[in-house]
Amino acid sequence: MKESTRNQKQKKQIKDVFKKPIWRDVNDYLLVIFGALVQALGTWLFIIPGGLVSGGVFGLAQIIYYKFGIPVGVVAILFNIPLFFLGWKYLGGFRFAIRTVLSIVISSVAIDILVNFVSQDVAITQEPLLNTLFGGVLVGVGLGMVYLGRGTSGGTDIIARILNKRMGMSVSTIYMVTDTISVLLAGIFFDWEIALYGLILIYVSGVAVDMTLQGIDVVRQAMIVTDNYEAVANAIVEELDRSSTIIPAKGGYTKMERNILFCVVMRSEVARLKEIVNKADPNAFMVVGHANEALGHGFKPLQDL
Repeated sequence: MKESTRNQKQKKQIKDVFKKPIWRDVNDYLLVIFGALVQALGTWLFIIPGGLVSGGVFGLAQIIYYKFGIPVGVVAILFNIPLFFLGWKYLGGFRFAIRTVLSIVISSVAIDILVNFVSQDVAITQEPLLNTLFGGVLVGVGLGMVYLGRGTSGGTDIIARILNKRMGMSVSTIYMVTDTISVLLAGIFFDWEIALYGLILIYVSGVAVDMTLQGIDVVRQAMIVTDNYEAVANAIVEELDRSSTIIPAKGGYTKMERNILFCVVMRSEVARLKEIVNKADPNAFMVVGHANEALGHGFKPLQDL
C-alpha cells in the first residue's frame, strides 16, 4: 500500500514538472549547472594539482585517482549510482532526481574533461596552502550555487538526508563522519600532511558554502535596553529608515519594568545605529550580534525565495 502511494506521488510530481512553465525553473537549473562547473574548476585548478583530498564521495574518488589513475569523475558517478536510486526512493522522486543528476554528471564529466583532455598539469601554484584555500573556496562557492538551485551534490548529501529523514541523525554529524573517513584514508594511503590540508580544505569550503547561501549583505541584530525607548525607536525610523520591535521586559536585578528595542540593520549601518542610541539615551544598554539572513520588508523579499 505504501509503495503504491509512493509511486502515485512520484508520477504526479513528474506530471506537475512538465505542466509548469519552464522559465520558472530556468534559474534553478542554471544555478545547479554553473555551480557544478565551478566545483569542477576548483578541483582541476587547485585540488588535483596539489594532490589534495576533499570530503565525501569526491574525496574518495580523488584518493582512487591518485592511487590507481582511474578518473575522478568516473569513480564519483559509479559511487553515486546506488546512492541516486536510494535518494529517488526516499527523498522525493523526480524533483530530487533531475537536479541531482545534473549536478553529479556535469561536475564529474567536467573534471575528467579538464584533467584528461585539457591539461593534467595546470598547477597555478606549487604552494599547498594556496591550493587548499583557493580550492576550498571554489568548491564551496560551487556547492552553494547548487544548493541555491535547490539541488544536491549527490554522495554525502544523499546519505545525510536519508539518515536524517529515516533515523533522525544530525546532518552535520553525518557530514563530519564521511569527511573524516576521506581525510583518514588520505593520511593512511599517502601522507598525514595531506590529511591535515584536507581538513583545512573541508573547513574553507564549508565557510564558502555558507557565504554563498547567505550572500554578502551580512545583517546585524541589535537589542537595546533603554528608558527612552520611544525617542530611540523614532530616531531609528527617521535616520535609518528602519523599524524596531518593542518588547516588554523586567530587570533581573532591579526588578523594574523596562522595554527592549529589537531591530535589524545592515552591517554598514551599525556605526550610525550606535550614534543614534547614544544621542537619544547615553545610559542605554546595547547588544549587537550577527544574523545569518533577514527576509521581509527592507531586506530580501520573501517572494524572491
